[in-house]
Amino acid sequence: MTERSGASAATFLLPSLEEIKAAAEIVYRAIAPTPQINWPLLSARIGADVWVKHENHSPLGAFKVRGGLVYMESLRRRQPALRGVIAATRGNHGQSVAFAAKRAGLRSVIVVPHGNSAEKNAAMRALGADLVEFGDDFQEAYEHAASLANKQQLHLVPSFDSLLVSGVASYALELFRSVSDLDAVYVPIGLGSGICGCIAVRDALGLKTEIIGVVAASAPTYLLSLAAGSVIPAPVQPTIADGMACRTADSLAVRAISAGASRIMAVEESDIREAMRCLFSDTHNTAEGAGAAALAGLFKDAGQMRGKSVAVVLSGGNVDSQTFGEVLLEK
Repeated sequence: MTERSGASAATFLLPSLEEIKAAAEIVYRAIAPTPQINWPLLSARIGADVWVKHENHSPLGAFKVRGGLVYMESLRRRQPALRGVIAATRGNHGQSVAFAAKRAGLRSVIVVPHGNSAEKNAAMRALGADLVEFGDDFQEAYEHAASLANKQQLHLVPSFDSLLVSGVASYALELFRSVSDLDAVYVPIGLGSGICGCIAVRDALGLKTEIIGVVAASAPTYLLSLAAGSVIPAPVQPTIADGMACRTADSLAVRAISAGASRIMAVEESDIREAMRCLFSDTHNTAEGAGAAALAGLFKDAGQMRGKSVAVVLSGGNVDSQTFGEVLLEK
């Protein structure tokens, strides 16, 4: 596949269908495709034909593993003498980097903010990562990771990059090939690779499906940035959707989302928690906060989506057990 680094390029091009197919071949050497399931109870709840793309069924419990595999394969070819990589994360990106680095024979260092999910931290350590805790949010962890990369001669794996988009786009290819008549797809936005992957596949296949981005109201940088047409940093309030807790949007992602998404919406903490409960009661699947955000968005749009065929991306199920138990007991 063509190797491009979108995070550092002056312009960002969404991957072509050929690049996405080549990325998918890399992904499938390590993991199997995930299912897309039409759940009757969810459909009845919304009054629409509702499909769930189950990225929580990946071996790492989230979609990010796809991008990490593609990025690391390219990196290994470009820098064969490289000894190690470093990344900042709230969890799923870090697991992806650690998993892919281990397969490539590379050391991985992962920087997380203080107070990060204990179970995600444990998962990253189990994958062989050296875990470093620094800062109060993702942005501070990322800045520290960049500093450590220079000091320890490690390659800094970005959280948004064209290779990551190509990899995660493989889930969108699976979805659209299986359900080609979707009226809309709701996608959670953390730093933007997932929604950019969905836009890329939709466009490459010539479909008319609406792509609707969903952000947490507690982390509104993408909502504000897309409205303004430029990056608008915004403080992050405590949120159960830790995978969406981004303080500063990526400018290239903003450009791609602005061109390809029909709209962006924000969901409140109570909306996300209700969606987590509904996913469990209606499908018996565990969703982390970010993973349930897309369904929370569909709930808000239920009236206008009635009678249509829609999909929600359950991007991950890696929620701490205590947190999930508390959510389930809420009324």
